[in-house]
Amino acid sequence: MGFTFNQMLAGSQMLPGSVPGELTIRTPDGKARKVVLDNKDLTLGRSAATDLCYPDDSGLSRQHLVIEMAGNRWQIRDLNSKNGTVVNGQRLSTDALPLRPGDRISAGHLIVEFGAVPPAAAGPIDGSAPVAGATVVFVDRGPAEPISASTTVQASLEGLMGPDKVDPTKTYAFTGSPQMRALIRAGRELASHRPLDEVFQVIMDLSMEAVAAGRGVLMTLEGDKLELRAMRGEGFQISSTVRDRVLKERASVMVRDTSLEEAFRERRSIVQQQIKSMIAVPLQTNDRVIGLIYLDSPNMVRQFTREDLNLLTVMANVAAIRIEHARLNDIEQTEQLYAKELAQAAQIQTGLLPAKAPLVDGYTLGGFNVPCRTVGGDYYDFIDFPDGQLATIVADVSGKGLAAALMMTSLQARCQILFDGVTSLATDVARLNAAVTKNCPPGKFITFFIGMLNPATGVFKYCNAGHNPPLIVRADGSVEKLPGGGVVLGILPVFTYDQETVELRPGDVAVLYSDGVTENFAADRDEEFGEDRLGQVIYQHRLEPIEAIIEHVCEAVNEFTSNAPSADDFTLVLIRREA
Repeated sequence: MGFTFNQMLAGSQMLPGSVPGELTIRTPDGKARKVVLDNKDLTLGRSAATDLCYPDDSGLSRQHLVIEMAGNRWQIRDLNSKNGTVVNGQRLSTDALPLRPGDRISAGHLIVEFGAVPPAAAGPIDGSAPVAGATVVFVDRGPAEPISASTTVQASLEGLMGPDKVDPTKTYAFTGSPQMRALIRAGRELASHRPLDEVFQVIMDLSMEAVAAGRGVLMTLEGDKLELRAMRGEGFQISSTVRDRVLKERASVMVRDTSLEEAFRERRSIVQQQIKSMIAVPLQTNDRVIGLIYLDSPNMVRQFTREDLNLLTVMANVAAIRIEHARLNDIEQTEQLYAKELAQAAQIQTGLLPAKAPLVDGYTLGGFNVPCRTVGGDYYDFIDFPDGQLATIVADVSGKGLAAALMMTSLQARCQILFDGVTSLATDVARLNAAVTKNCPPGKFITFFIGMLNPATGVFKYCNAGHNPPLIVRADGSVEKLPGGGVVLGILPVFTYDQETVELRPGDVAVLYSDGVTENFAADRDEEFGEDRLGQVIYQHRLEPIEAIIEHVCEAVNEFTSNAPSADDFTLVLIRREA
């Protein structure tokens, strides 16, 4: 038994997993990769053992997530990743979550969009690419006829569009109904690329023309509020009864004559506007309502029909998917622009750090920095003085990302000016703190360490403002943690700091670092890498080139954390006095 056009098959949307799914994976550089899911589980992470491997994405765990088939649906599970997985703005628990076309997944620095791939034979009537989640309508054309030479039926798109589109010199076997022509036109209009604001107006115009309404309004849900997006006519006051039924029950509502409906004839909003006939349908994608279309006909300009209701319900479903696609496209373009700007910021920030360590007779120096995101808040520097002394700075701005990077840039500029001809480290750090506090945002601060080396004597004067105490790894294997320190920069505008002194002897290594080195946790237990392990690794390799020592530290941290991405910026500076 077939369905007439008046008997729209409710809920006949495509289920994820009943056909092959498709992933669109977007990287921060704006590139996109499409992956078809074909009844095979796919893992994603940094490890080469995963099906979708992104080894350079520090935000991913080695085994980050899996997309798998469960029954006739695709679902996603987080594999206890360190930084987690976010689906449509919500952090995913360890439980599996069924995926729906249009779902947006964030993992590390990747954006993954899930969609359903319809069978090749299925497609929208306008011949454009099929839209996942569109409502399916079956049309009853009467009992099936056997195919023979005498019963062959021909149809064409031009014929379905009606006589005004037909070449008068040709003969067509079938002319489409007004509803069919309206759907074809909607498919054509909504398939084109338009700005989102223009999409809203096109949907409004198509809806009005399809059912010959007198007035119309299109509204979208933004949070828990309805926002006006397009309107034709004036003086709208939508009935709360109609609104709630559409949004909460996901129902299309049509009232042919409000004067005959008890539920509506006493409603003030309807009576005052002299509304005689109305239609309201949800803008619905799968099982989510993103807004509504409301049309009415004051003074009985035209009484709406069930065919109008069915047509508008289908059009609203297609329109809702087009709106979501337009929104995703806007978001994608914004993210691509942001990623490009972030990459430029990272290039600028890298240029602020030392290109190489200075050459000092009797000493070997080296520095290393890697942000946990594209840009970071760690800072290190070397400043040469005319009398031969060398200042070494390590600092860590609270937080991560772009805000921390901007504060780091400001700090670098101040250090270059303040520490010029230093007589007292404590005095200059106090001046730096006063300058930072004036412009430091609430809740932000900077940990800061500066050491002044006299190469001739090995005397190392230093001042610490809340930073991780540096280590002195002695040639005899002992490890000293440099004592002393004051409050972090940016909290108290006036504070007195202390200057301390230590001597570097031949074979000793001074170790300056940020907490991104020592506060990395083991993958299988609640334990930090810590200062003791850092000192042991450096002592074990103390005679090797400085670059090799730094590499050994990185390898030791990666082994300790099972190559999990660091949650903080990583900075390490070494100063070794040669024997």
